[in-house]
Amino acid sequence: MARIAGVTIPDNKKISIALTYVFGVGRTHAGDIIASAKVNGDNRTSQLSNEELGRIREILDRDYKVEGDLRRDIAANIKRLKDVGAYRGLRHVKGLPVRGQRTKTNSRTRRGNVRRTATSGKRTVDKK
Repeated sequence: MARIAGVTIPDNKKISIALTYVFGVGRTHAGDIIASAKVNGDNRTSQLSNEELGRIREILDRDYKVEGDLRRDIAANIKRLKDVGAYRGLRHVKGLPVRGQRTKTNSRTRRGNVRRTATSGKRTVDKK
């Protein structure tokens, strides 16, 4: 299995899909990387030569911010919002939706799967 940017990418997938396993690389960026590395996007990862993999690694290192660097930047941006006391930062602190979504209904993933009704969370009793 090939390692690119510290991530083991799968051998049995096309390289255009396998590159998306790297945090910060989506389908569009993967296509751009493959085009600038002059690699056939239909080839499987296992079919690539070491030279082709090296070109892909070089392009990723030179032109894109991925994995740890990108995660660090995102965390720093969120921390800055919290420190400044911006509305978005406060929403991050409270664990609520940040981008203006409603919270009366929905927003289960941010608030947790909390249902506040009379019968919520009760287990059903098996009758014999």
